[in-house]
Amino acid sequence: MLHRIKKEQDENAGKWIGVGGKFEEGESPEDCLLREVREETGLTLTRYRYRGIVTFVSDRWPTEYMHLFTADGFTGQLKDCDEGELCWLPWEQLFALPHWEGDEIFLRLLEQDIPFFSLKLRYEGEVLRQAVLNGTEMKVRS
Repeated sequence: MLHRIKKEQDENAGKWIGVGGKFEEGESPEDCLLREVREETGLTLTRYRYRGIVTFVSDRWPTEYMHLFTADGFTGQLKDCDEGELCWLPWEQLFALPHWEGDEIFLRLLEQDIPFFSLKLRYEGEVLRQAVLNGTEMKVRS
């Protein structure tokens, strides 16, 4: 799994997150995926799958929606990323690195090959207070 540790001073600084970014005008989720992966990694995806949507609710930032994809086909050469350090990581190693608590929920769903899902994560500061999967509340550690 390709992940990056964020260098910049934003809400993700110091945490390992997936490759991605914000939509540009007129883009579909697939358009955004292909552009962001190419810009950040130098790779062109040739085979990918739309897996789910995550709604992030925070008391600090506006609500955001993340479209989740997995990919197992690409061309090109991995390049340095100006937004953070890129690294291929096995699933089991990923969970030992600094990451958002809610990320572990959707990463486990991806790992288990759960069908398309909708996940809502509500944070107070950096603490996960609520997780709702397909309309059903889940137990959170906090």
